[in-house]
Amino acid sequence: MLKNRIVATLLVHDGIVVQSVNFKKYLPIGQVDIAVEFLNDWGIDEIVLLDIKATLQNRSPNLTMISQASKKGFVPLTVGGGIKTVSDIKNVIQSGADKVSINYAAITQPSLIEEGAIIFGNQCIMVSIDTRKNQDGQYEVFTQSGRLSMGKSPVEVAKISEDYGAGEILLNSIDRDGSKQGYDIELIQQVTDAVKIPVIACGGVGHPRHFLEGITLGKASAVAAGNYFHFTEHSVITTKSYLENDGIEVRLNTYAHYKDFNFLETGRLARKIDEDLEELRFTYHPKEII
Repeated sequence: MLKNRIVATLLVHDGIVVQSVNFKKYLPIGQVDIAVEFLNDWGIDEIVLLDIKATLQNRSPNLTMISQASKKGFVPLTVGGGIKTVSDIKNVIQSGADKVSINYAAITQPSLIEEGAIIFGNQCIMVSIDTRKNQDGQYEVFTQSGRLSMGKSPVEVAKISEDYGAGEILLNSIDRDGSKQGYDIELIQQVTDAVKIPVIACGGVGHPRHFLEGITLGKASAVAAGNYFHFTEHSVITTKSYLENDGIEVRLNTYAHYKDFNFLETGRLARKIDEDLEELRFTYHPKEII
């Protein structure tokens, strides 16, 4: 059985990793390579690195940044931002990325999806769809950091992307971004019902149960978060523990103990002591020798 992937999205604004709120407010976190290294050490399954200003500034991908980041992590790395040609895809992959994420160009020139899939394999081509509800209450796709309406629904863009050979979809809710209210399950369901390729849900995580809902209710193939994974190394471990306790198949590190834990209302790990719950940060055990 395929394991459910836990994905971290790193948003890069002027060379710095940031937290995002509704694609409008950006709070600085730190250096890209350090963020990648920490997430790798904390047990994340994949990392998506998105340069959110590249297309707005009509820049090509920052290959130096990609190269430095790729050396700090040993999990699959997807890179997006400023990708508009096959040469861009080639350069990004040669700089150390395993996949590319295409956003604006996927809608304006979907042939790029097809060309990229033929040359590099569809497993290397991710289409990123940013969407929010319009005044009529309908989901509408936006690009350029939520500034430009494309006049299409996320289902429409997802179907077109699949037809042109995309390997997976990164589906991000602008309305839920930074809200900590959980995924937009209705949005995820609409897209997962419409396509057969994997859909990665993103936008709104504030508690481990939100990942669970994205998988069980939204039927997402993978669940992603950005802000949730910043500042504490226990966020990845807690997430995987929470999901495993609910019967969700996840990738587990051999040094981590995931059994016999409970969870506080906040989502943090806890263990039972008599009738009380004692909050834990985590329990580590020596790595097993294989």
